[in-house]
Amino acid sequence: MINKKILRLRRCKKFRSNIKNINKYRLVVYKTSKHIYSQVIYFKNNKSFVALSCSTLQKSFRNLKFDNIKISKIIGKNIALKCLKKNIFNVVFDKSGFKYHGRIKALANSARKYGLLF
Repeated sequence: MINKKILRLRRCKKFRSNIKNINKYRLVVYKTSKHIYSQVIYFKNNKSFVALSCSTLQKSFRNLKFDNIKISKIIGKNIALKCLKKNIFNVVFDKSGFKYHGRIKALANSARKYGLLF
């Protein structure tokens, strides 16, 4: 039986196999019903390393009482500003198999607005 999770994981696997050999940073986004997580990952010597991360579980975001779209925009802004501080300008956007709408789209557009290129 094919359910939503299996379809999402298929899309994720297909995309990651296509960008495996690209030597760029990857902005990975993952969402649950309550939280959204974003990480900037780079791949070196067949190992992946996390350069930056930002999520709604951090203390600075924990007490915000906005809807999910606004919080996603704030996370996108924060991850973009952290990237620019570390001189990371170009990334590959990895949406982890999620469809590009709602919170994923809000985070991506916010990161682009604050100077991140993908």
